[in-house]
Amino acid sequence: MPDYALENAHGGRVAGVDEVGRGPLAGPVVAAAVMFLSGVPGVLADRLDDSKKLKPAVRQQLYDVLHATPGVLIGVGAASVSEIERYNILRASWVAMQRAVGRLPQSPELVLVDGNAAPDFGCPARCVVGGDAISLSISAASVVAKVIRDRLMTRLAQRWPSYGWDRNAGYGTPIHRAALMADGISPHHRAAFGTVRRIVQASVSPYSPQSAEQPSC
Repeated sequence: MPDYALENAHGGRVAGVDEVGRGPLAGPVVAAAVMFLSGVPGVLADRLDDSKKLKPAVRQQLYDVLHATPGVLIGVGAASVSEIERYNILRASWVAMQRAVGRLPQSPELVLVDGNAAPDFGCPARCVVGGDAISLSISAASVVAKVIRDRLMTRLAQRWPSYGWDRNAGYGTPIHRAALMADGISPHHRAAFGTVRRIVQASVSPYSPQSAEQPSC
């Protein structure tokens, strides 16, 4: 289980940062930054963990507690599909992280980042591989980012129901892939992703009318 050792070792204002959505075929990448001004209340310390290990109902409960607890500062940022295609997914993730930290009500003195690389936050940063299972601040950030992104994909699924985004959050599940084959891409798909491109190309037979060269008159 994650603990608060890294934050306590610094002793100042420490923000944990994590992103969600680097792997999906559709939707933005979302990042969150969480900073505990007075330590982590027991109700959170005993339950926070890597958001991927938590059931959706537990994530939602923790999300609500984080927002209702005094002294918990939260910032959220995102990078759009167009930014993902413009910068690539890694740099877009960094943009989302920078926006999240920039939206904290107070500036941190240190940023703990889940992963092995970090962007410039205007303050010192420390990379923590597997940080969402090590640092409570990063775990909290992972929960916030996951809940927000899942909500967003559920809303998008109301307009684009065939892809099953309310169940797969944009990841390449069989239902999602089948819909890409049948319906092609939506404006929310990452068209530059090789996987998306290959699925769409595979849905068009080289001898189909769409791909056949039209005879000249």
